[in-house]
Amino acid sequence: MLLFRQASLDRIARLTGASPSDLQRYRRELKEGPLPDLLLTRGAGLAFTRELPQGALLYLIVRAARPGRVVETGVRPGYSTAWMLAALDANGEGELTSLGPGPTSGRSNGVRDVGVGQFVAPSLRSRWTLALGNSEERLREILANASGVDLFFYDNGPDAARARFELKAAWEALTRRGILLAHHVDANSAWGDFCRAQGVPPQLLDPGPPPLGALRMSR
Repeated sequence: MLLFRQASLDRIARLTGASPSDLQRYRRELKEGPLPDLLLTRGAGLAFTRELPQGALLYLIVRAARPGRVVETGVRPGYSTAWMLAALDANGEGELTSLGPGPTSGRSNGVRDVGVGQFVAPSLRSRWTLALGNSEERLREILANASGVDLFFYDNGPDAARARFELKAAWEALTRRGILLAHHVDANSAWGDFCRAQGVPPQLLDPGPPPLGALRMSR
């Protein structure tokens, strides 16, 4: 059973404008849908599919915000990727570009040993582009090729310089309704510094662990 924190659901509603009934419907989809079992068959651990909510929170955000263009960095096995692609599929619109592979430092041995994109089933790949390379070389190219980005998810490790570079580049590429997400925001000062530069205190969507930050362009 996916364990949601009510405060995180309330923040998603404020972030996306979704109604409580919308979020309830999306949660029911997850409960009745095949994705957790599909992830298990592709090698994801039980905790990541049944007990920890952050993959499911990504699903709810994508369902509620209905982004046309999504970019994530730091993809490795494709755990977050699979949740977002499932939501895009349920929306019937939108594309995801994932830039990776992400670093393996700090990950469990099982995650280090899986292939890039292993958790993403073939049935979810029609809306997915996997770009290989590091962010310093590829990210601006990917962002420039998009007609604006509606959702950007930073999940590319604890390096502070990389985080600052990606957050700044992504913010500049966001559409007026765009949302910026950042994982492991406790790893360094980049997220807090970025939020303060936008005139707001550090914004937290979910306390984790690990904590997940979120900021909307039209905050």
